[in-house]
Amino acid sequence: MAVVITNPLDFNVEDLYVDLRQAIGHQLYLKCEGFNFAGSIKVKAAAEMVTAKETAGELLPGGTLIESSSGNMGVALSIVAASRGYRFVCVTDVRCTLAARRTMQALGSEVHVIEEPDAEGGYLGARLAHVRKLCEAHAGYVWLNQYANAANWRGHYRTTGPEVAKAFPELDVLFIGAGTTGTLMGCARYFRENHPGVTIVAIDAVGSVTFGRSPGRRMIPGLGTSVRPPIFDASYADDIVYVDEAETIRMCHRLVGHGYLFGGSTGTVVSGARDWLAAHGRDGLTAVAISPDFGGNYLDTIYNEEWASRVSRADETI
Repeated sequence: MAVVITNPLDFNVEDLYVDLRQAIGHQLYLKCEGFNFAGSIKVKAAAEMVTAKETAGELLPGGTLIESSSGNMGVALSIVAASRGYRFVCVTDVRCTLAARRTMQALGSEVHVIEEPDAEGGYLGARLAHVRKLCEAHAGYVWLNQYANAANWRGHYRTTGPEVAKAFPELDVLFIGAGTTGTLMGCARYFRENHPGVTIVAIDAVGSVTFGRSPGRRMIPGLGTSVRPPIFDASYADDIVYVDEAETIRMCHRLVGHGYLFGGSTGTVVSGARDWLAAHGRDGLTAVAISPDFGGNYLDTIYNEEWASRVSRADETI
């Protein structure tokens, strides 16, 4: 039977998993979240945050949304805005892929690109400062602030967590990347309250400050932060694995060698999950990892030999 929709937000594949045993040597089921019109898991949080603003009466017909994003959330909000009749202003930085920027612009969004990082808050700090400046200049702008907005994690508490639990009722461990920590917090809260026996392992990028480490250079957008997200609560993570960008690139290329073109965040999550399973795995363990997106937006970066080699060499000198 044909599936007919009238809104791009009505379509999202929720139950597709890839068995990665052949690719990484460990039993790991990868939940693929890129099968929607936004191309990433961010569409869930984007729709949840916009709906919350509408319900609260803070977002009126024809209004303007503004948000800081490294790429995927910006694309997701561009689709939500276009489908609901809003304007959208995205503040990103030079690490955002050209494909993501052009996608946002094609959807009618206004894109501001931050060229220089803040001395203490990095690119994210500089982006947030620019958002605040624009909000001061335009009183009607509605800032979603995904880093402090509880609707970010509630979107995953309501959808992603229950989806995984339904597909794998005997789940032992769930691997989740830490970016804004919306997916991590939503899924971790859901399992803590409903299936407390599941181990939640957060995967973070080397150079991220989310779990209290010192900041460092990061070139791949998606996971990791230079400003700790206010919605983050470390007590919900049972373990943490750090992955450097050279390993992210290697894993992406390893997976594409098996025909799977995944994005940088997915490469980071799978690399961290593989390392954790190598150290803690056992026979019969049911493990799931969440893949935020596919690799189409990364053809000029992660899947570009010159760019990837440059980042990998830089990692080796740190």
